[in-house]
Amino acid sequence: MAFLSALAALVALLPPAFAAPALETRTSISALSTSQIEAFKPFTHYASTAYCQPSTTLTWSCGANCQANPSFEPIASGGDGSDTQFWYVGYDPALATVIVAHQGTDTSEILADLTDADIVRGKLDSTLFPGVSSSVTVHEGFRDEQAKTATTILAAVNTAISKFGAKQVTTVGHSLGAAISLLDAVYLPLHLSGVSFKSVLYGLPRVGNGDFADYVDAHVSSVTHINNKEDPVPILPGMFLGFHHPSGEVHITDSSVWESCPGQDNDSDLCIVGDVPNVFDSTESDHDGPYDGVTMGC
Repeated sequence: MAFLSALAALVALLPPAFAAPALETRTSISALSTSQIEAFKPFTHYASTAYCQPSTTLTWSCGANCQANPSFEPIASGGDGSDTQFWYVGYDPALATVIVAHQGTDTSEILADLTDADIVRGKLDSTLFPGVSSSVTVHEGFRDEQAKTATTILAAVNTAISKFGAKQVTTVGHSLGAAISLLDAVYLPLHLSGVSFKSVLYGLPRVGNGDFADYVDAHVSSVTHINNKEDPVPILPGMFLGFHHPSGEVHITDSSVWESCPGQDNDSDLCIVGDVPNVFDSTESDHDGPYDGVTMGC
């Protein structure tokens, strides 16, 4: 596979003494209840729906994924699935939240991007992210993709808040879409007031450095990033390159137990860092799910 040569080059850069730090103990990890798992199902379908053509998300006629959230009121959608990932914004009256969703990408493509030895982190645009410290740096590809739709999505969210009197905004996405949605979760609160924010993300790659992860933990009130079994994407880019996950991990084990893993990059073998120590121990097909029976894709 094409990305394996990039992986080999990246692993060659790994310092011999490198090891993931022990951030949390195994005993602090807890399994989610059936009701807690089921509560994620609407958001899982919303993340999967982001892979559908904008013409169908705008009319909410995308088939099974749309039918899973039948009361959704679409506001705007866009993207071409190539230069700009598909996205949509609308309101779910059953959940009483605005939904902002971004499309993911082909697994082989994102793996190639994330294993490139020339991965670069850069500062956030001070116009889009006013007041965020220059010490916060993020993957430039994710940053630039989020910037393409930032102001358009902000306008659509404002429309939804005004039209429905919404008090909550939820960003969702899978893979690349999860990375963009996490950046939206940082961006939107800087330009909106009077509403709360949360993110429900699937197969999230690492987006930024430790300062970024700390900023997310301190300023985004609710972030859950769910990863499935031996998915390689959540362990990339590597921590030795300065990338870190924020808190909020939920890891689906091989026995389909959903484990809540506290802290950043928890190294227990019940969590992704311990379960998948390197990409050669990963299973690419786990990236798309299933997540409680939902496989990502339109």
